[in-house]
Amino acid sequence: MAVLKFRIYWEEDDAIYRDVLVKHTQHFVDLHQIILKAFEFDQKHEATFFRSNDKWQRGREISKEVYEKEYQAPPLLMEETVIGSEIIDTNQHFIYLYDFAKSWTFLIELIQVIKNADADMNLDYPLVSRVEGVGPMQYGTKGLLGKNFADIEEKYDLAETAEGFGEEGDEEDSTTEENEEDAEDNSEGGEFLDDSFEAY
Repeated sequence: MAVLKFRIYWEEDDAIYRDVLVKHTQHFVDLHQIILKAFEFDQKHEATFFRSNDKWQRGREISKEVYEKEYQAPPLLMEETVIGSEIIDTNQHFIYLYDFAKSWTFLIELIQVIKNADADMNLDYPLVSRVEGVGPMQYGTKGLLGKNFADIEEKYDLAETAEGFGEEGDEEDSTTEENEEDAEDNSEGGEFLDDSFEAY
């Protein structure tokens, strides 16, 4: 039994990649599932592979299903296409596209062929053998204070309430007056205010 080791790069950052092992007799649907598992994505969306070359040009598709779009040639289907049948080069390339709306794109390169892997028959293929870099968040953002923070700010109207809490005029005014009175009382102590400010 031969085992194929593929390195899957996230297109936007080649320092982020996953190595996966699949049997040459397994199908592209198995490769599709292990890629999603490796990058912690769900399996709810459309997906397709493209045959590719060293310049990452897209060739014929090996698709999860036949989608309503234009094809230059009818796609092969993942469930029917054996991975080994598409290996025509020692460093065979594929492109994997997931969720057509988001266009998550991964570059796949064959990096090793283990010809006599019978000793590892007890392993459950396909499997992830190496993880490098923090992968992209499928429904999140790249930055800690990116789009998610903007969404939270809009949802809770943080910009408008930045100067105070609530819009109940009377309560805000009375609270302000009470704070001013407290500030006057505390200012008589002097030392308390000075100490509290120095602590910050």
